[in-house]
Amino acid sequence: MIILALVCIILLAGVDQLIKVWIIDNLKGAESIEFIKLGNIKVIDLTYLENDGAVFGSFSGQRIMLIAVSIIMVLVCGYYLFKYGKTSKLFTMCLILIISGGIGNGIDRIFRGGRVVDYIEVKLFNFAIFNFADICVVIGVILLAIYIFFIDSKTNCIFVDKKHTTMEENQN
Repeated sequence: MIILALVCIILLAGVDQLIKVWIIDNLKGAESIEFIKLGNIKVIDLTYLENDGAVFGSFSGQRIMLIAVSIIMVLVCGYYLFKYGKTSKLFTMCLILIISGGIGNGIDRIFRGGRVVDYIEVKLFNFAIFNFADICVVIGVILLAIYIFFIDSKTNCIFVDKKHTTMEENQN
């Protein structure tokens, strides 16, 4: 299962980087391209943007801190993947998505001058421009929250320390 998880991480991070290379080659310095349109309504455009911050441009210019946070996030998720990856397919999938997105954007921060290439612009409503790696991280975090609050809380399999019990449990 771990080998399959590593292959998925490499593939997802690779897809992210391939899309970004295409975006750089075709959209850098160019106009946006209509991507999804329903009738006369623009839904999504492809728009080249370099972001030196995090979510919605927060922490702009904090390259070292953002690289450090990405590395820590990937390492923590990697630890849980190796330690508990066989516990649940959903849990494994969450970690795969978070790790691959972190690696994809981490590659940008390290090798593209601290700037992440964003390109998906939602035109249906005013929203941030984002990329495939961002989608992986967001979906992974949402699914992880669902797993932690609704699945793991009932089975007590990962996030509860089974070695420590209360005095009431010890008396029974």
